[in-house]
Amino acid sequence: MEPTDVGEVQTVALHGHDRAYVVAGSGPAVLLIHGIGSRHETWLPIMGELAKKYTVIAPDLLGHGQSAKPRADYSIGGYANGLRDLLTYLGIDRVSVVGHSLGGGIAMQFAYQFPQRTDRVVLIGTGGLGPEVNPIIPLCTFPGAGLTLSALAAAPIRRIGVPLLRTLHRTGLPMTADLAELAIVYDDMGTVDARQAFSHVIRAIVDWRGQIVTMKDRAYLTEYIPTMVLWGERDTVIPVAHAQVAREVLAHARVEVLPGAGHFPQAEFPEAVSEALLDFFATTEPARFNATLWDRAMKRANSPIYDTLPDQDEVII
Repeated sequence: MEPTDVGEVQTVALHGHDRAYVVAGSGPAVLLIHGIGSRHETWLPIMGELAKKYTVIAPDLLGHGQSAKPRADYSIGGYANGLRDLLTYLGIDRVSVVGHSLGGGIAMQFAYQFPQRTDRVVLIGTGGLGPEVNPIIPLCTFPGAGLTLSALAAAPIRRIGVPLLRTLHRTGLPMTADLAELAIVYDDMGTVDARQAFSHVIRAIVDWRGQIVTMKDRAYLTEYIPTMVLWGERDTVIPVAHAQVAREVLAHARVEVLPGAGHFPQAEFPEAVSEALLDFFATTEPARFNATLWDRAMKRANSPIYDTLPDQDEVII
């Protein structure tokens, strides 16, 4: 097991597959969920600050980092189930869930599936708010994409490509804002199992037209859960215009656009992200789940007849 700046990387076998994770700090629990092709290290710049007041859990999702990369369920719902099981193993009942990119979609799915375990939701450059995405990502679903990725991930090519991406990032041009972090994703594609897992995840969430998984149809179910959305102004992976979509479908949410940040603000501007998270946690109360009101909200949203009934005295809190 490798040490990190905030603690030792631990591994537990859940349902026959190793899951790697880091835990730091003490206090109310905060679960950090990384994006596709990434790993728990993307959170290291903010974990130390959060750990001063909270128990922070940062796993490597199945198929990523030091976790196993089996032929398995890489759906959004499957990931939410796996995180629930990890939390159960750790003896943690409730969490504030923070998700980045793909992890944002997983965070919302976790809130839908396990509302009784969700204190708050934070979405950073999240997927699931529209089909638009960097055009390179849908290309990864095309026939023959696996062979192309294998060729590009060959060690001699990566030895040139990774430094090149980092050099381009240092130019400071808007279109290069995310290349330093994407270089890490690219460098992790060096093994067959990593590439296969990446392909499985991509095909679960994207097709040739863009993102296929949406949170917009069920966003109303989180209206009683304190929610915050952060977006980098210069995001080159998922457009910052989706922050406005978040304002529309998550009307109860706090939405902030971070000037100068790209798709990975937790790595680029850790102080700003830490400050935003700590303020959000400190100024909101954990959600209180009420099964009756959850059921009423679902029926009201999906039944025209139910929606004509008089409002009840109860409100979702």
